[in-house]
Amino acid sequence: MTSAGGLLPRPTARVVLVDDTDRLLLFSARDKARGVLRWFTPGGGVKPGESHEQAALRELREETGLSNVSLGPEIWRGRPWVTVRAGIAYEVRQRYFVARVPAFDVDTASFEDIERSAISGHRWWTVAELAATSDVLRPAELPELLASLLLYGPPARPITVDG
Repeated sequence: MTSAGGLLPRPTARVVLVDDTDRLLLFSARDKARGVLRWFTPGGGVKPGESHEQAALRELREETGLSNVSLGPEIWRGRPWVTVRAGIAYEVRQRYFVARVPAFDVDTASFEDIERSAISGHRWWTVAELAATSDVLRPAELPELLASLLLYGPPARPITVDG
């Protein structure tokens, strides 16, 4: 089933993973065409038969080695954007869930091939570090969004975000 404009929908689940010292885990990828480093939350595509929540937990296991996570509510919903993979145009529709965890060492041993080739690193970020970076953050308003989440908790309904 295609969306308006002939794009295939690509539902995606992402996790705003915050540790017990209020740091956020982000992964990085270098945009070679623009020469910038882009940072984003763990997550990926929803597989057929999976809920967004199931996909979020599976992606966390694959990308961080973390299991038995208590997933919180959906907090953000990304404005759709388009990506092309293997000549096919997809409309990416992201849902962001929050999870609080004790600090831990990230284990990327279960990365899929596409993640190994695209992801250049990971790190834990404070709100102040996010606000100070000149790197590209996804979602774009990440410093403000995280600060609000830490101060007020999850919103009553998902907030629409860019990215």
